[in-house]
Order: sequence, then C-alpha cells, then structure tokens
Amino acid sequence: MVNSALVSEHRPMTEEADFLQIKSIDHLHFWVGNARQAMYYWWKGFGFTPVAYSGLETGNREFASYVLQSGQIRLVVSAAYTPASQIASHQMVHGDGVKMIALEVEDVEQAHRETTARGAISAWAPRQEQDAAGLYRTSAIRIYGDTLHVFVDRSQYSGVFAPTYQPLKQEASATGLAAIDHIVANVPLGKMNQWVNFYHRVMGFRQLLHFDDKDISTEYSALMSKVMQNGSGRVKFPINEPAEGLRKSQIEEYLDYYLGAGVQHIALLTGDILHTVRELRQRGIEFLRVPEAYYDALPGRVGSIKEPLDAIRELGILVDRDDEGYLLQIFSRPIQDRPTVFVEIIQRHGSRGFGKGNFKALFEAIELEQARRGNL
Repeated sequence: MVNSALVSEHRPMTEEADFLQIKSIDHLHFWVGNARQAMYYWWKGFGFTPVAYSGLETGNREFASYVLQSGQIRLVVSAAYTPASQIASHQMVHGDGVKMIALEVEDVEQAHRETTARGAISAWAPRQEQDAAGLYRTSAIRIYGDTLHVFVDRSQYSGVFAPTYQPLKQEASATGLAAIDHIVANVPLGKMNQWVNFYHRVMGFRQLLHFDDKDISTEYSALMSKVMQNGSGRVKFPINEPAEGLRKSQIEEYLDYYLGAGVQHIALLTGDILHTVRELRQRGIEFLRVPEAYYDALPGRVGSIKEPLDAIRELGILVDRDDEGYLLQIFSRPIQDRPTVFVEIIQRHGSRGFGKGNFKALFEAIELEQARRGNL
C-alpha cells in the first residue's frame, strides 16, 4: 500500500538512492496454523536448526513462535493461541504464508520516517523492547497484500533473537542452504508497476531486470516480472503479475488461493546444489520436474559447466547461462496444502540472472501440476 499523493521523487529507475542502507534480510516471519509442526518441517525437511522459542513458558501469552537458522538465513514461524488473534485471522484467509520481510538497518526511526514521508503506510511507529540482553528496536510499513516490511536494529541487542525468545539446543541438521538470494511477490494484474514504483520511490531500490510475456509464456499462460534491488545489490525482490493467456496462469492460481497479493517463493542460495538437492530429496522435499527433452538440449544451450550433466538430469536441476556466467536452480512443489508458497534452491557461478532460459520449461512443468489440481 502506498499513499501516491506523498510520492514526489522522479529519479530514473536505474539510478541508485540507497538511503535505507539495508544491511541484510534480517528474517522472514511466517504466520502459520501450527508453529511446532512448521518448525519440525523446516528442521527435518529443509535442514534449518531451531535456535529459539517464544510461547507460554517464556511469558508470551499471544502466540507460539520458533526461530530457525541455516547459514545466514533466519526464519520465524508463529501460530496463535486463540482464534481472536490477528495471526489466526491471517492464517485462516491466506493459509501459511510470509507475513513479514524484516530488513536490518542502522536506524529504524530514520527508515520509518523516510519511507512514510515518501508515501509508505505505517504498520507501527518506531518502538523498542528490552530484556536482560539489551534493546531490540523495530518499525514497520505495509507493502503488497497483508505483508509488512519490518525494519530491525539489533545493534544493542545480544539475545538469541528478540525479547521473550529463549535459546533452544537442537542438533544441527544442515543441508547447505546459506543465504536468501531473492524473494518473489505475486500481485494482481495491473499492479506490478505500482509496486515497482513503490520500491523505487519509497525505498530507494532500482530496477535490475524486466521480463515480459514474450519471455515467460507457454501456449496457454504467461506472466510479467520486474526485479527490484537495493543500492548494494544484496536485497532483490522480483515482482510478478499475470499476463493475458488462454488459461489460468500460476500467478492467478496463487492469487485465487492466497486471496490476494503475497510472497510467492523464496530463493535460497547454496554453494553445492547437487549435495543440497540430494539431501532435501532424502528428507522428503518434492521438486517440480521438467520434461526430459529439456536435458537433451541442455549441452548445446549452456555449454560447458563444472557439474556432471548426468547428475543434473537425475536430480531434475535446471541450468541457464548469461554473459556473466551460469546458474543452477530447482523449484519445490508448494510447501502447504494450498498451491501458494514454494521454495527455489539456486547456485550461482557468476550469473546474476534469474534463469530466463528455463522459464518455458519451468512454466510447462507448473502447468502440468495445475492441470492435476484442476486449476489450469
């Protein structure tokens, strides 16, 4: 959501104005139906280690919450204790989904002041929580759908995550997932440019790439996408909208079942995708599979790569090359009952792209899944 009357800057879309000075994606906060089960899924399925808990035993009377980590990735899963909670309402409407994308900044007051002055709608004003570990400062603004950006300053906080959270000692269960590469949003038809402009004018991001329906389409459906990144290039947010097609696109299916705009998928970076995907498959994580003809054409399309092609084919991994190098990627099936949120695993060898050469094969695989669900 953005107050267009307050947006007055008109810098070129490629010009940087990184006034937020974002240090990192601090965490992603999922609101779910059962936090304990969600924690177990991310732990045993994806290899995240549970590191903190907040709930009745820690003085939190509103919700149960677990913090999980893998490399530099921090996920939080929270579920309500009562149906009157806003967490319960959000989960009833959207299913399990990302409520908050938290960004670490040096000054949450400055981040809130500057973004709201440029048109952002405040979710909460700068505030601080305190316990024996110090001061934990946050502020928040509203973005697409019911999603929030939370600004976090933990420079004076030494605790495991935030006040009311206590450490957990669980065995590490690593699969090689190291960092968040990008976070993708789905928005309704006609809203992509609104949110591109929001990230540019309100948050100082610039447009990195643009894909239209000629790039991302099949015989039946299409989408359009623009990739926004902050000035340092550390934070990337592709924004998708559906395009006109003969049948329902994956974006429309998401919007129908999520009941609005939201985070479609999270791309997690690994340094060894072959090892990571083997581990995840053994743990029961299911991935989309493209047609076998894709692998017959792969050597001629991408040239020489370090990874053995027979292993790439066996695991169902996709490969794409651009002027700067190549990347490998694979996409999970939806991680809940609704066909909404999923996970991408990605490894980069120089390429800063998003797998443009894989779009058609991936779309066809997704359409097969949609057809099985009766949603194409």
